Amino acid sequence: MLDVLGLEPDDEHVYRALLGRPNSTAVLLSDQLDMPHAHIDTALCHLVGWGLVIRSADEQFTAAPPAMALGALISQRQDGLRMAEQALVTFAEEHRAAMTGSSISDLIEVVTGVDAIRHRFLQVQQAARTQVRTFITAPFVAVPPDENSAEPMAIGRGVHFRAVLDRAVLAEPGIIADAVDSMRNGVELRVADQLPMKLVLADADLGLVPLAVTPAGEPGAVLLHRSGLLDALDALFETVWRTAHPLELAGADGESEPAVELGAEGPTDLDRKILALLLAGLTDPTAAAQLGLSPRTLHRRLRRLMDMAGVRTRMQLGGYAIRHGWVEPN
Repeated sequence: MLDVLGLEPDDEHVYRALLGRPNSTAVLLSDQLDMPHAHIDTALCHLVGWGLVIRSADEQFTAAPPAMALGALISQRQDGLRMAEQALVTFAEEHRAAMTGSSISDLIEVVTGVDAIRHRFLQVQQAARTQVRTFITAPFVAVPPDENSAEPMAIGRGVHFRAVLDRAVLAEPGIIADAVDSMRNGVELRVADQLPMKLVLADADLGLVPLAVTPAGEPGAVLLHRSGLLDALDALFETVWRTAHPLELAGADGESEPAVELGAEGPTDLDRKILALLLAGLTDPTAAAQLGLSPRTLHRRLRRLMDMAGVRTRMQLGGYAIRHGWVEPN
């Protein structure tokens, strides 16, 4: 747990042991812990250097109060991170200035192989300071949506995420649950009929565009730095975003669906999910499969919604649902 502060596992084990045994010697700790004596000596040296352990003149060791010692260490780390962020801004500006007039090879980096693409995909998001924008298409070669560990970390830093999903992605197993989780975290999602490519943009500085599989059978991608090409992809994303259909799924606000019977007044959360998926272009069987319903149950709920709206066709139901706030308009 303390590795984020720079401590080794042995350091943490020794520190935890000392919390309940003040004035311990290295010999006593060796009897208590299943660790070589040399490892304990090394850990004690580290802990004393960090200020987490106090050593007396007779070689007895006592853990410093955690609130004081760890609090000071955390503050130092935070100060260091703030300095690193300031340095990042400086280095980024120097890099942009240096890249002015650079050759094409300096502006475009070719990335080959699943592991390398995954690493760059996470790196691009980690580099973002204000926003990340993505086109999401199937198949998921390098990083499936539920394995994107960089997204929640970036959101925690205040980075805003917007993503456009290719309509075919909504048929992928588990994608609706992943979408709900993302929207609960503040991610904005929209759906387009068909996307031209996969894409990840970090601010206006970096872009990652996967390419076709190489002749050797490995996937490839290009990492783009600030350039006219990156500006074009920026404009492409915004154009697609404006025309894409907002994806609004009930339950994305963190509230679970109440147990409402079909005879109750008004659409339930499940009804709203059905409408959202059908308006996004999913077929009845695909929408039913994503929501864990039988096609018959989905049809029955749609028939009820049409009766409530006083309409006779699916198209009329969609218009009514948008006008009356059952789903978000495009």
